[in-house]
Amino acid sequence: MLEGRTRFNGPTFTLVNRLRRAAWQLFSLLFFRFSPVPCHRYRLLLLILWGAKVSLRSGAHVYPDARIWAPWNLALEEYASIGPRVNCYNIAKITVGPRAIVSQGAYLCTGTHDYDDPDFPLYARPIALQARSWVCTEAFVGPGVTVHEGAVLGARAVATKDIDAWQVHAGNPASYRKTRNRIPGN
Repeated sequence: MLEGRTRFNGPTFTLVNRLRRAAWQLFSLLFFRFSPVPCHRYRLLLLILWGAKVSLRSGAHVYPDARIWAPWNLALEEYASIGPRVNCYNIAKITVGPRAIVSQGAYLCTGTHDYDDPDFPLYARPIALQARSWVCTEAFVGPGVTVHEGAVLGARAVATKDIDAWQVHAGNPASYRKTRNRIPGN
């Protein structure tokens, strides 16, 4: 059994959860997805209305074509950025820390299955992207991964394990490439 995960027994999601997600998807299609790109504060307000944890004064950016599976499982800190075409499959919480960046086309996936169990149960493990971390274009962050402060996950890399602070990882699976220079003032 994997530690720190939530097991879903019976139907994977309750009827209330499925109805809530369907309502969010319809609302998102009508009011979020087709909003003008510069309207980040507007989209933040919509996410807050649906339960996301974010301050309107935070300076965070979420692009209109980002796909948020469950806004109530999303936390955005100061100047966090979720870029174009990012997919947040957040059946568990995703936290994007201060000045952390998720670049275009990245996939943040909090769900997995236990393939050794004949029932193939779904598990959820949170993802944390700490301050000044960067998930580059089309990278994949798997369930339970923490991208620590200042770390970089390279373009199209696959992170299934934590990435240490101020390190650059790339490849599939992601592996250490070099140490990143710390940003002045940190």
